[in-house]
Amino acid sequence: MQISLRLDGDCVRAFHLTLLERLAALGDVELSVDVRPAGGGIPRSAAALFQLETAIHGLAHNGLAHDGLAKRVPLSTLAPYRPQSPASPDLVVDLCGDVRLESTRVWRVTYDGASGEAALLALILAGRTPLARIEENGVAIAAGRLGTEYGGIALASFQDMLARTASLIVAAMSGAAKSVPDLPEPAQAGSPPPMPSAGKLGVRAGKALARRIVQKIYHLCYNAPHWKVGWRQTGGRDLFDLRAHPASGWQELPDDGSRFYADPFPILYQGQLTLFVEDYIHRLGKAIISAVPFGPAGPLGRPEPVLDLPYHLSYPFVFERDGEVWMVPESCANGTVDLYRATAFPGGWVKEATLLSGVVASDATLVEHGGAWWLFATVRDGGGAFSDTLHLWSAPDFRGPWTPHPKNPVLIDIASARPAGRMVRRGNDLLRPVQDCRRSYGAALGIARISHLDLIGMEQVVENILHPGALWSGRKLHTLNEAGGFEFIDGSAIAPRWKQRARD
Repeated sequence: MQISLRLDGDCVRAFHLTLLERLAALGDVELSVDVRPAGGGIPRSAAALFQLETAIHGLAHNGLAHDGLAKRVPLSTLAPYRPQSPASPDLVVDLCGDVRLESTRVWRVTYDGASGEAALLALILAGRTPLARIEENGVAIAAGRLGTEYGGIALASFQDMLARTASLIVAAMSGAAKSVPDLPEPAQAGSPPPMPSAGKLGVRAGKALARRIVQKIYHLCYNAPHWKVGWRQTGGRDLFDLRAHPASGWQELPDDGSRFYADPFPILYQGQLTLFVEDYIHRLGKAIISAVPFGPAGPLGRPEPVLDLPYHLSYPFVFERDGEVWMVPESCANGTVDLYRATAFPGGWVKEATLLSGVVASDATLVEHGGAWWLFATVRDGGGAFSDTLHLWSAPDFRGPWTPHPKNPVLIDIASARPAGRMVRRGNDLLRPVQDCRRSYGAALGIARISHLDLIGMEQVVENILHPGALWSGRKLHTLNEAGGFEFIDGSAIAPRWKQRARD
């Protein structure tokens, strides 16, 4: 298959090289490039903003600066890919929006209906969540709601979304990521915004510097981020039934300020309710898994360590099977998804198997459905965000072997891809808690109904989105789980360092 990539030869980026390499890896593909100048690129004032953000946020130390996908590279780096031949290719991937060819398939890449990297950056600067589409003759053949964990930093957001644009184009080649679910909230209105003027970008740069100074002062006074766990007795009606916060509100699992608890996973085993949590120790900068028993009135003590490894652990997905308790904690820092078994519950965890390796997979969530086991996780596909690209695997048994879904990624959506807890059944419906990370990581909690799940694909309908508010304070709402008549969520909290020192 002959594929031509249409890009602006006046602004070649590492993103274009990455995209060409990923297309070449598909096999049986002959690539060419059309590098005619397109005009209308990102202005110099935006490049200056990128340089300032690199300096004030220290982006050069974590691969998010100009050594990332936004890095400008010489046109000569495209030499391995021959110029487009006079004969028409089988397919043109149009990143500029200016290709008009007869009798040739053209895939036009758009962001909220507009083409080009300037359109993408303008949406980022306006605080919008871009809907990327690959259109052929005006019909979308693939779509993704793009996101980032670095909201407010234009360069980092831009690079995350370039990475996911590459994912979307590659996914379209296999018929994956065909659509994104509608959301039960009003869609962003209006046409794509224009690129801000140089003056407005200068004001933004000044505000970015001031905000960074405030952030540094805040981090001197407070431990951040700091999460908290909320719990309540359901009385027979959980959030899947209520679709709103209970009028009684939530009680909080106390912490001492030097650590936080998050990702609550309860399990009722042999008549005892036990809550497992991510236990993050601020001075170490990493988390372990801890557990605390619950009685009729709440926690019986404080969470105590049960699994501590050299790398960060979180999202302790626990479940009972064959009379034993199993756990799949998130260990994306190790590049694996591992299965553990409790030999002395709630502790004594031993690794039974590595389910997946060589993958940066977040919040692995297992469910039995249709005579098979399914593993849901978001994957950091070729860089980019951790929370917007959903991959599936299937297996005859939870121990494996696990086979990737032929349509991976099945979903690219910052608003509903990342798991947020166990899936539950209500009658014939399989309901899935999801993270809505459009405003920021873990900002809101969605409830999605899986309408289709098999080897052909996965489809879901997002039915509700729950936000923090008067009944659950803070800026986050992140996880939902229940067991034994208790329900648990988590979100953000404020942890003053001076209170911690006073306790010490």
